[in-house]
Amino acid sequence: MSTHYRWLNEPAACRSDAGMLELTTKEKTDFWQHTFYGFERDNGHAYLCPVSGDFSASVIARGSYEALYDQAGLMLRIDQHNWIKAGVEYTDGLMHFSVVVTNRISDWSVIPLRDARKEDDVRIRLSRHGDAVRVQFAVNDAAWQLARLAPFSSADALIGIMACSPERAGFEATFRDLHVGPPISRNLHDG
Repeated sequence: MSTHYRWLNEPAACRSDAGMLELTTKEKTDFWQHTFYGFERDNGHAYLCPVSGDFSASVIARGSYEALYDQAGLMLRIDQHNWIKAGVEYTDGLMHFSVVVTNRISDWSVIPLRDARKEDDVRIRLSRHGDAVRVQFAVNDAAWQLARLAPFSSADALIGIMACSPERAGFEATFRDLHVGPPISRNLHDG
């Protein structure tokens, strides 16, 4: 992984090798601001690099999803109160594609991944075009699917991988092929 990346809240354990990063979470880690639950959490693990302007970021993630809210994916972060996290989250006994957009308060949307298994590759992509962020996902070799188009600041930010385990310690996540580069086409309906 690039030397431009820095940890926000280092995990309990981490290993990287040739485009792959494996981590193990600490106990009760999460990113969340206020909504519904009424608490603030900013102790999740994120490995981030600076980004400005328009871009696309993608990664392949896998995890040992077992406990409620185990999660792994990408994070776009300006500060503690302005960020997006997107990836797989375990809830209601099932892997879901989850997106949380936080502009001082957090929201949450999920798409059930009914046929996905822990050993499947989930590809995640965030693309920023001005003041909008497109969130996409694909399981294994399936086509990209739109999960969310959200308003978000075009300010300088940080982008990279994130993992959390709000209900336990020891969630293991593996990330491969993290890439940050020019934005994909703005055409929402390209295959």
